[in-house]
Amino acid sequence: MTDHDKPAAEAPSAKRYRLNDTLVPARPLEPALYLVATPIGNLSDITLRALETLAGADVLACEDTRVTRVLLDRYGIENRPYSYHEYNADEAGARLLAALDAGKSVALVSDAGTPLVSDPGYRLGQLAIEAGHRVVPIPGASAPLAALVGSGLPNEAFLFAGFLPTKDKARRDRLKELAKVPATLIFFESPHRIGDTLTAAAEELDASRPAAVCRELTKTFEEFRRGTLGDLAEIYADKAVKGEVVLVIGPPMADAAPDAADVDSLLAELAGTMPTAKAATEAAKLTGLPRKDLYQRLLELKGAA
Repeated sequence: MTDHDKPAAEAPSAKRYRLNDTLVPARPLEPALYLVATPIGNLSDITLRALETLAGADVLACEDTRVTRVLLDRYGIENRPYSYHEYNADEAGARLLAALDAGKSVALVSDAGTPLVSDPGYRLGQLAIEAGHRVVPIPGASAPLAALVGSGLPNEAFLFAGFLPTKDKARRDRLKELAKVPATLIFFESPHRIGDTLTAAAEELDASRPAAVCRELTKTFEEFRRGTLGDLAEIYADKAVKGEVVLVIGPPMADAAPDAADVDSLLAELAGTMPTAKAATEAAKLTGLPRKDLYQRLLELKGAA
């Protein structure tokens, strides 16, 4: 690890941040691990609490110091960022835990969005909690939530499923596992794989399911393309895509209740080849209706015969 990657021995003397062209002193932070959400594109999407935390932390850890430096410079924060990413997580994590053990405040940010969501910060958060340190979330920008509210799809229940597997079979297996989840599904996806993913989703979930491809959220070329999975699969089959993508897929369509006459016909057919109890059980499997109700209806049909 280079000197640039090591946390400073002492906190910066000027703990300030710029607000409306005025440098504002940051209040001292209590010892804790602060998980700070940062903008996902538009640098204006930062909270005042996040700025104060980034400026006031004794140690500031991030994925890529170059990316975080842009944000810090924008708001006049002199705190020097320290690298913590998947390739140095063991060594860097130990240093950050040591800082917490020494009673320092440690702020953790990802390149964009909320730390611990699809990044290595999860391990650090776990270790900090196990060691008895206070963990403080500083909420803010979130790509999954921005995509969800902009998609126009149901949001009463939703599942963020991260990245799908890159291999086709594994991707399809995962989609099959999620097919019946009664919620809107949210995925991160590479712009190079979105076409293949939409094709797999249309085939494994239902081509008529509504979905939205949300690209470059909060940035200059932000785009929401909405339609069915089948329509979107056709659009993106040969379409070159740039930028970060979030795929939102609506919940599965509710199955229509079987027609009563059709149920009676099915019960009569099954009862002609098997005992009443077994016929009711089989009908329940085929229709999704309660076995108890089907058994009672079959008794009624036999009584009326």
